[in-house]
Amino acid sequence: MDMTLPAFERFAVHFEPGDIIFSEYEPGDSFYLIQKGRVQIMKILGDIEKTVDVLQPGEIFGEMAILDDSPRSASAVAIDTVKALQFNKANFEILMKGQPQIALKLLKLFAKRIYDQRRRFMILTLSDVNARIADVFLMLNEMGAVHDVDEENEDDSRTFDVSVDDVAHWAGVNPQRCREVLNHFATQRRIEVGKSHITVHNINELARFVSTRRKG
Repeated sequence: MDMTLPAFERFAVHFEPGDIIFSEYEPGDSFYLIQKGRVQIMKILGDIEKTVDVLQPGEIFGEMAILDDSPRSASAVAIDTVKALQFNKANFEILMKGQPQIALKLLKLFAKRIYDQRRRFMILTLSDVNARIADVFLMLNEMGAVHDVDEENEDDSRTFDVSVDDVAHWAGVNPQRCREVLNHFATQRRIEVGKSHITVHNINELARFVSTRRKG
């Protein structure tokens, strides 16, 4: 999506590292499309503020503010020097009328982003750390982020191109604790941890495990 055209420069905003772009629970009337730099999305869970995501150039955030006028569901903080395009309801309508193809792509991004965000929040609501880590693989499977499927056991086995640090990030735990849980799963023959990938031997069995913890 080419949003570097001069016509969009009037929507550009800039933030320095550490700048708070917006805070959780405050009202909002605009969303952002990152052109340069990274943005950290953080959410308060209980007494702890956890990182939900780190967004890269080309990604959007804050879209719920214009979709349903809801308060900010998380905080956004600039990690690097950030350049973003800021859209509110008024100029988004201008964008839709003047550049309908770009607007359609943005709407598709909205739909995916909303699903991804809510799915990641679902992981963090699990109190059981083992279940949170297992649920990360269910999320990746739902998103189609599968590197390989065992042809002889295609309904169950999944291989994901993820690291321990990736899983720890999505599960909201520190990498050392995540590795301990993954090693525990490995001794149970539920998973196999490689250098650059992790294989889940039975994704359906893992789904049943998470389901029992979520109900509990």
